[in-house]
Amino acid sequence: MNRLPVVNFFRLFSFGLFGLCFVFNSSVFAQTPISLSNALDIAELGSPSIRRSLLNIEQYQHSLRAERASLKSRFSLTLDPFSYSRNRQFDEQFSQWFTNTRVNSSGTFQVEQPILKTDGSIGLFNTFGWRNNKTDIASFGENSNKAFSNNLYLVINQPLFTYNRRQMALDELELNYENANLDYAIQRLALEKTITSQFFDVYLAQLNLDISREELENTSKNFEIIKIKVEANLLAKEELYQAELNFANAQLSVQDNELGLANAEELFKREIGMNLDENIQLVTELDAAEVIVDLEKAIEYSLKSRLELRQRQINIDKSLFEMERTKSMNEFRADLQLTLGIFGDNEDFGQVYNSPTSNPSVGLSLNIPIWDWGERNARIQAQEVSLKSQKLELKEDEKQIRMDIRRAYRSVQTQMPRIEIARKNVENAERTYDINNERYINGDLSGIDLNQFQTQLSSKKIELARSLINYKTQLLDLKILTLYDWEKQEPVSIALPRD
Repeated sequence: MNRLPVVNFFRLFSFGLFGLCFVFNSSVFAQTPISLSNALDIAELGSPSIRRSLLNIEQYQHSLRAERASLKSRFSLTLDPFSYSRNRQFDEQFSQWFTNTRVNSSGTFQVEQPILKTDGSIGLFNTFGWRNNKTDIASFGENSNKAFSNNLYLVINQPLFTYNRRQMALDELELNYENANLDYAIQRLALEKTITSQFFDVYLAQLNLDISREELENTSKNFEIIKIKVEANLLAKEELYQAELNFANAQLSVQDNELGLANAEELFKREIGMNLDENIQLVTELDAAEVIVDLEKAIEYSLKSRLELRQRQINIDKSLFEMERTKSMNEFRADLQLTLGIFGDNEDFGQVYNSPTSNPSVGLSLNIPIWDWGERNARIQAQEVSLKSQKLELKEDEKQIRMDIRRAYRSVQTQMPRIEIARKNVENAERTYDINNERYINGDLSGIDLNQFQTQLSSKKIELARSLINYKTQLLDLKILTLYDWEKQEPVSIALPRD
């Protein structure tokens, strides 16, 4: 059977794939080098999850500022510059009709100061006005009064026998703001894990591409050697056909790995917030040195510093606030109001306070619940159950943290032996390939067998890279779980965006 058309097909196919490789490689010159630390820096600015966390912080920040501003003195001015009315009315006491015409103008200046410690308030009010009043009574004639007036008074309001609502609102907003900052810190740690994982995914894709290109180079050399020997009648044509298939498969592997790398890079660039059209080249030294981890210290430090535990405690504190609100339903409550002031009026503006009148007042209002059919007690019991549930979840979280740290610790301890075995496997695979490659060139080994040794070498290189990456990611997991960097032997410092 004539196989020359097949040979020509593979040669044309090879030239086409080489052309694609050339076009792909020509874009490498415009690539931006990115290390893992660079990727994390870029992600902190461009990651959608981080930006959402920052917006959440900003929202609570504005709310907290507004609440603090509401505790300061408020100044306001209310003006009624002109008012006119004319009414015909009947006076039942004197059984007379009368017509009242009134023109007045007034304004009130007030200063109110909330009292945070007692949930009360104190206010100073001054109302100044001018009034022109005329009354025409049948059979009695017309009476009129035109005068200036000023009312200056101090008002004190104080709730009694209830909780401090103003203080609780401020405390709750501060907890919400702290919780938003903790969410941001947790997002940063989660982002570091995600970015690291995707960074190494791209690294593995690049490694697969480099290995496949190395395979293609080796296969190309072997193809030329076999071609010469077949033409010299030193080998059977079947070896040339197998060499051509190996060469074509190597080219397809390069193409597949180029596509895989492009897909992995786009996922990575989207996650860190980069332009998808920007070309990148990862820069890293994938190596591993044994790291000493103290298990007891890891657990102790984690229970003191884990952000999730503080968030759980914040939820408990907020539940205590809700308990206070629940207890205030149908509560016995009193509200005290005290007013002290002086009033003066006169036709002459300068003599308004010639004969002032004091106008003190005291008021006490009581809210006395009588019967609510057990609603208040039932709601309190429901809130108590919710509070117990949250405290139980806090204890379970502490147990889970202990378990997670121990699991991560055990995993870290097993990684270094795996790495050493993987390194030895690569060394043995390289020696085995070199030996069998000589046998193949000498005609003592078939192309199919050599391809198996080439595949074995490539897989061992990938296994070594995966072992090193697993060790790095396991150390990162332990770092996130304990908030302690065991490679640097120092606590993790997370900068929170505060006021």
